Amino acid sequence: MGKPRAGTGHRSPVTGHPKSAGPADRQLIEDLVAANRILAMHGVLDGWGHVSVRHNRDPNRFLLSRSLAPELITAKDILEFDLDNNPVDAKGRNLYTERFIHGEIYKTRPDVAAVAHMHAPPVIPFGVIDVPLQPIYHRAAFIAIGVPVFEIRDAAGMTDLLIRNTELGRALAKCIADKPAVLMRGHGATVVGPTLQRLVGRSIFLAMNATLQAQAMALAPGGRINYLDPEEARLIEAREGYGLGRAWEAWKRKALKNR
Repeated sequence: MGKPRAGTGHRSPVTGHPKSAGPADRQLIEDLVAANRILAMHGVLDGWGHVSVRHNRDPNRFLLSRSLAPELITAKDILEFDLDNNPVDAKGRNLYTERFIHGEIYKTRPDVAAVAHMHAPPVIPFGVIDVPLQPIYHRAAFIAIGVPVFEIRDAAGMTDLLIRNTELGRALAKCIADKPAVLMRGHGATVVGPTLQRLVGRSIFLAMNATLQAQAMALAPGGRINYLDPEEARLIEAREGYGLGRAWEAWKRKALKNR
């Protein structure tokens, strides 16, 4: 797979839309549907929020559903986009307003294969207080790398907090930098991963760690919390994804059972 480009790539001389990279792998589409439904099943995604994956044929294209609640998404809802967040063929359907999150991150992070934007309630408080999110749970060791907070007012002044355009998407991508996730003040979080499976795991465990950290802080107000040591986190991260296949198969089977 080649290095992603900053531009839109080739366009059709007939429609003026970005050219398709060709049919995406059916398994990849199934996994993308499953990822949306798994995160909805775990309460990480609500009626909003979305998950994307880089196209298996071209790193300058990504796959994202039309605007739809994640738990309702099926394969026929998946659309192809270029890295400037333009659909190859929207088929007259509504698009997610915040699709700019995805393309702008893919432009700057060739290591990223999947992106999720969420409004999980447990993470919201850590975007508005001066207490950083830290790893308290071994499945969330990736947090030790750092989880910055995106302050949209620094990028655009007063807004409705949504990432509505390329400029805001670029600002968010700059804030996440090389980290696995970014909190969005008063809004939620965006998580990235090298695979869809790792992305789903990180998204679930980010919210779980936020819940556990808040519980620990409530149990010992002002007291010391024994977070993971940086070396422990490094050793865990060296095998991140170990055993995740077991969980993924169980999650996926349950999420797709009644589609």
